[in-house]
Amino acid sequence: MTGYGRGEADHNGAKFTVELNSVNRKQSEFVINLPHEFSGLEGRVRQTLNERLSRGRTSVSISYEQGSNGRRDLALDIALARSYHDAMRALQKELGAPGEITIGTILQAPGVVRFSENDVDAECVWPAIHAALAAALGALIRMREREGKHLSTDLRQRLKLMRDRIKEVSKRFPGVVKRYRDSLRERINKAGLELASDDERLLKEIAIFADRSDVSEELTRLDSHFTQFAEQLRKEEPVGRTLEFITQEIFRELNTLGAKANDAAISQHVVVCKAELEKIREQIQNVE
Repeated sequence: MTGYGRGEADHNGAKFTVELNSVNRKQSEFVINLPHEFSGLEGRVRQTLNERLSRGRTSVSISYEQGSNGRRDLALDIALARSYHDAMRALQKELGAPGEITIGTILQAPGVVRFSENDVDAECVWPAIHAALAAALGALIRMREREGKHLSTDLRQRLKLMRDRIKEVSKRFPGVVKRYRDSLRERINKAGLELASDDERLLKEIAIFADRSDVSEELTRLDSHFTQFAEQLRKEEPVGRTLEFITQEIFRELNTLGAKANDAAISQHVVVCKAELEKIREQIQNVE
């Protein structure tokens, strides 16, 4: 599910900011961007996210700014600076390139001048980061809940449509055997065959058809699955994976129902249900 959340917290004059962006993904995935000096906290951040989110690709950005009372010392890597200088001189000599290698050029080289990594103690600032992360998570989840309510409305409407179609199947099902019996007798008469209505062969054929066309069990299971699906939508907890399982069971029963129907109208109802179920299956990939 999609969503965005932002949280801030202060610690000794420094402001910590956490931003979360979540997009649809069937599984759970976290992409965490931490300042280098806080890299040891990634495990805690991941655990905090896992406790609240079970689906979606969530990007996490954590940053901080020193306030007016904060002080960050610069660190100079002299060995790296000397290495840059020697390499530049060697390259200049090799290429015969003119120009002056200045201290400014060396200071601009990556890693020569940086903020001291010892200025901030990751352990000490974790409570502030955790507070900002919790605030961002709260905002993200609220946005996802709003999206979830819209999805729930859509899913309920599609579920009702399937239920209505299956009710029509239930009404039509008892007449399937009678229609088959009448059709069979009509074909026998057109063929000019003399066969009594109580002929054992005719009765056996009708009995075999009735047994093969009996979908009462499938209708009962579908009604149960629809009820379970609706109950899951009312829960205030992650239900995405449960809905996936129920959807698979509904699809299986619809397949069996369509194969056993032997009735054009029933088959048409099943086709409509399958189309709606496919839309439901796509939607619940985004449900937490």
